[in-house]
Amino acid sequence: MEDLSTFLSSIGHEVEDADEESFLLFSQEIPSSNLGFVDSKATTVDITIHGQDYTIHQSPTLLSSSRAGGTTGAVLWKITPLFAEWLSNTSTNPLWTSSHLTSNSTVVELGCGISGLTALTLAPLVGHYLATDQEYVARLFRQNLESNPPQQSQKPASGSGSGSGSKGKSKGRRQQPPKGKPKESSSGALHPNITFVSLDWELDNPARLRQEIPNLDGEGDNDSNPDPDPDTGFDLLLSCDCIYNESLIAPFVRTCSEIAALRRDTSSGRNKPTICMIAQQQRSPDVFEAWLRETMRVFRVWRVDSSVLGGKLGEGSGYLTHALLLKD
Repeated sequence: MEDLSTFLSSIGHEVEDADEESFLLFSQEIPSSNLGFVDSKATTVDITIHGQDYTIHQSPTLLSSSRAGGTTGAVLWKITPLFAEWLSNTSTNPLWTSSHLTSNSTVVELGCGISGLTALTLAPLVGHYLATDQEYVARLFRQNLESNPPQQSQKPASGSGSGSGSKGKSKGRRQQPPKGKPKESSSGALHPNITFVSLDWELDNPARLRQEIPNLDGEGDNDSNPDPDPDTGFDLLLSCDCIYNESLIAPFVRTCSEIAALRRDTSSGRNKPTICMIAQQQRSPDVFEAWLRETMRVFRVWRVDSSVLGGKLGEGSGYLTHALLLKD
């Protein structure tokens, strides 16, 4: 597809060797970000992205608990507002300028955590946003959606946002999602095109996510005129700072590949392949290399260049962003 070729050619070089990529990235000086929390002791955190203010509720108590299965999703991480700001910049982000993302696109996020911040910034620009994580984050995720209603005065990403946590005035006008017949959202009336679904990478079958995708153009709603080849997948899969120990790698990569493979279930080939955008903080070179090795077994991988990411996520920031495309 021409749009896909345009996107891939614009983001950087394809990664050919996991050892070389890991050595190159971790031989450079990495700034200290501690563990990567914005503020692990605060119950609320204020963030501004593209001129819009967000108040994010989080749970330091849950973070420090001994809950089986992990608690890292209980607070906001530093990379999340930066990644959300970059993704929602429609004027410069190649996902938008190559038309891979449009106002009708479907997006799924793995490991969304409690903040809902990426969903809040990107969902107003696309058709439907499916946020997934373990069930323990659901209550705070929904609270954050309710606490941050859409603002009519927000402009779609203009590149002027800060994502720095400072407060500011909202500007411009927010783009409205396309009209259609979406199924009722589990996130309430304020954000009808955001749905939260509990998903455990080790226990759940990602194929069930297809049932959560509304038919945005209304085709196939009438039994007398069903769509013979409905879209069963996602344009974009996102994950932000979900790889931090080796035990997560195999189930995470398997989940990504099974979701990306949903687009192959249609026979006409009319649908764009799923692009996976994986952002992470540089921590352990061993964990990163293990993730990259496992990923490259099933995906082609591109490291997104600093010229595309900008200074906040680019080289020297301590953060990495890779684009994945399922192998044939």
